Amino acid sequence: MSIHNIRLEVMRFLETNVNEYIKQFLIPVEKIWQPSDFLPDSQSESFFDDVTELRELAKDLPDDFLAVLVGDTITEEALPTYESWLLQVEGVQTEDSEERNGWGKWVRQWTGEENRHGDILNKYLYLSGRINMREVEQTAHHLINDGFDIGTGRDPYKNFVYTSFQELATYLSHLRVSDLAKKFGDTKLSAMCKKIASDEMRHHQAYAQFVKRIFEVDPSEMLLAFDYMMRQKIIMPAHFLRESGESSGSLFEHFSNSAQRLGVYTATDYVDIMQKLINKWHIDKLTGLTDKAEKARDYLMKLPARMSKVAERMVVPEVSYQYKWLQPATRL
Repeated sequence: MSIHNIRLEVMRFLETNVNEYIKQFLIPVEKIWQPSDFLPDSQSESFFDDVTELRELAKDLPDDFLAVLVGDTITEEALPTYESWLLQVEGVQTEDSEERNGWGKWVRQWTGEENRHGDILNKYLYLSGRINMREVEQTAHHLINDGFDIGTGRDPYKNFVYTSFQELATYLSHLRVSDLAKKFGDTKLSAMCKKIASDEMRHHQAYAQFVKRIFEVDPSEMLLAFDYMMRQKIIMPAHFLRESGESSGSLFEHFSNSAQRLGVYTATDYVDIMQKLINKWHIDKLTGLTDKAEKARDYLMKLPARMSKVAERMVVPEVSYQYKWLQPATRL
């Protein structure tokens, strides 16, 4: 049987438990939080007072912090790209047949939860009065237009490694933004970001569980996929960030530098996540591997230590970039 056919068989095997995964890792619409739970209520008589309070709290937030918050928001708002990518993964079915609708159902319900993240953050930024929303909107528009290539193709094994890694990275980012917002005195923004972080952790646990299950039935190929993704490095969803009039990807390094200066997401975090996945999937204890997979394991077990040395040598510019997102708006 070809590798392609084995992948499909494994995806069908996992698909039999998709409804259980949905119950375990996703929350019904009526029970989960919604953006309106945290934002000023436009139907309330206190709406304008609540908005004034939000704007007062946002006045003293540092530029680097706001830039990271904007970048996180735009990353979340590029959700159409992520959904369309996942729906193209081999073994994911989107038709409405009862027999083969499991993975499509997972992707749609995961998307529903993720959609709230960009929604709440965008509304906060709009109300804060600190942001040039037209520039932010153009960046988000460009990011969706430009799409992204994360090097996974349609391979479900590689894609699940990516999502396991990326969901944990976004958990860290949102949680640390929450901690910083609390430090700066904006407890309401802190609560919003903490809720988003909790969603990202659940999603990480789900995708990591998918990979764990694949390791149980196809360990060598799953390990080779993990090895492939770590060798080429995980590309962040916002890799193609740009401002108006700039080329694709021109802004990502500045955004990354802001995040590193604040300690929101650093090169060391990248290495730590890699090590966490190696531990979570018990890479050192896998048995029955092919010779090629054994070599991949040897490489992976040594990789975090090697990359830690590289991370230690990284130098982040001290001067913050002047983002158009934070400059006065120019109206048409």
